[in-house]
Amino acid sequence: MRLILTSLMAVFTLATSAMAQAADNVDAFLDQQMARSNAPGLAYALVDEGGVITGASGVLRRGEDASVTPQALFQVGSITKSFTALAIMQLKEGGALTLEDEVALHLPDFETQTPITLRQLLGHTSGYSTVQGNAAHHDQSLAERVSQLAADGPAQAAGAWAYSNANYQILGAVIEAVSGEAYAEYVSAHILSPLEMTNTHVLTGEPVGGLATGHQPWFFGRRPVEASWGSSVTAPSGGIVSSAVDMAHYLQMMLNGRDDVISSAGKAMMLRPASDASPYYGLGWALDPEGGYALHSGLTPGFEAIAVLEPAQQRGVVVLVNASGGMGFGEVYPLLYGVTNRALGEPYADAGANWGPKSLYLLFALMPLVYLAASIVAFVLRDGLRAKSGLGGMISLWFPLVMAGVLAVVLLRGVPNLFGTTLTGLALYQPDLVFLLYASVIASAIWAGLRLAIAHTGPRA
Repeated sequence: MRLILTSLMAVFTLATSAMAQAADNVDAFLDQQMARSNAPGLAYALVDEGGVITGASGVLRRGEDASVTPQALFQVGSITKSFTALAIMQLKEGGALTLEDEVALHLPDFETQTPITLRQLLGHTSGYSTVQGNAAHHDQSLAERVSQLAADGPAQAAGAWAYSNANYQILGAVIEAVSGEAYAEYVSAHILSPLEMTNTHVLTGEPVGGLATGHQPWFFGRRPVEASWGSSVTAPSGGIVSSAVDMAHYLQMMLNGRDDVISSAGKAMMLRPASDASPYYGLGWALDPEGGYALHSGLTPGFEAIAVLEPAQQRGVVVLVNASGGMGFGEVYPLLYGVTNRALGEPYADAGANWGPKSLYLLFALMPLVYLAASIVAFVLRDGLRAKSGLGGMISLWFPLVMAGVLAVVLLRGVPNLFGTTLTGLALYQPDLVFLLYASVIASAIWAGLRLAIAHTGPRA
């Protein structure tokens, strides 16, 4: 018996030592990278069978002195989807539903639609698109939003994988219909309370004290974001706020291999592919089969987060940042993944300058200035414009106006579509980019219009 106890203590000591070394590596990385990332603050938690280590760096709001602590609240964004999937699994294990149930069985608004199952919603293979999931839903309740999604129908046939908040909004409505409780109430009573996540909340529109200030990209820096307190619509897909300490409890539950808020078999099921059509997404968790990880990132205006599980090693990490990234000079992911990889003892190749997106951002920044310069040149060379005649002259004068219209469509519709959202949605995450898009469209229209006005006014050459 003494030999067994000695061996167990040795294993525990080694695990604790490795964890402490990982925390030291993370802290050394943060000392170097926080200023470079331009992120105001960060909190993290490392979890393994030896326990939990938490840490923090930076401030709750840029320009103020209040420091981030492991107890500080951050929005975790789409990591919320794993909580929603966990709630569905609880109802499944309680016999209230099955993953093969058609949505219409629980939500009658879907009776006229092509059948979609709960499993397809969980694995993002329902046919609802990213754009549908990111569509505006001002002043709608969850029931109204889901009814609208039922009326609109999926953008494509079920079976193809497409990440969409719409899937988890519908699942939130299923939880309410089956349990008889509001989504926030269900999650609080059946997940947060049993796990002693006492400082974690589901945002449904009411302010929550202690939330760090989020920060958006703003040209070559960041600016604070006015706090958004969510709604019942966004709650199931991205509405949870939590701390590094509380999220450590959540990761421990997912890794402990025990029956608690759900069975150990249910936890294992969540970390396997939802279906053959969804090989890299389980039930509320993205999957990295090659590395043996389950993970989920979260992005809300002003915040980014990532949670990673390594079930085989019974370890995990969560990183919370009060800054959201964007194209060009506002990236946060090198900081998130730098902390994550060092916490897990994995190599991380810094993305470096990453001049691809930065160059594109600079192009958008220069475009209005180029059109302004072209307008000045057009005025200076106005006699040449007035001398244009014939078909060639007509085309030369009117073609820029046509191109200005094409540019408006490309910039104001095409660019947001690349991000899987609308122009209004993009403005929530990167207002500086939207400002530049509008400036380019307006400047190009001014240039084209000015050339026409000059050509048709004043003395003819």
